[in-house]
Amino acid sequence: MNKKVIMNEFIRYIFIGGTAFFIDTLTLYFFKTKVFLSLGNIGIYISAALGFLTGLIFNYIFSLIFVFENAKEQNKGRNIFSFFLFFIIGIIGLALTEAGMCVGVDFLDMNYLITKVIVAAIVLMWNYVARKILIFT
Repeated sequence: MNKKVIMNEFIRYIFIGGTAFFIDTLTLYFFKTKVFLSLGNIGIYISAALGFLTGLIFNYIFSLIFVFENAKEQNKGRNIFSFFLFFIIGIIGLALTEAGMCVGVDFLDMNYLITKVIVAAIVLMWNYVARKILIFT
């Protein structure tokens, strides 16, 4: 794969990842402010997990359809093992998200939405590299 193909793929991944991030953050905000409001920081962590999983499902579907076009041509990523790897990479990303949320909110006393933006940028890179190497190459 040449640099231009990889760059175009990464730009598509950022677009899909950005949309997944928006869905993730909207889900986090909704559950934190409407469902788990009385739970304090525990409500933030539960809401962050729900948001992350919602974004993960969106990301999987659109990674297959739109991002990794080479995989679409070769039918990569469309089996149980690939979904399992996608999920495991996502679970690692969820652990990174939860750890980052904990550090930002509890230890650095940052706003949970600002923390989410910083953590999401780090997790986006982890997700792309791991999925590209382990599933879609």
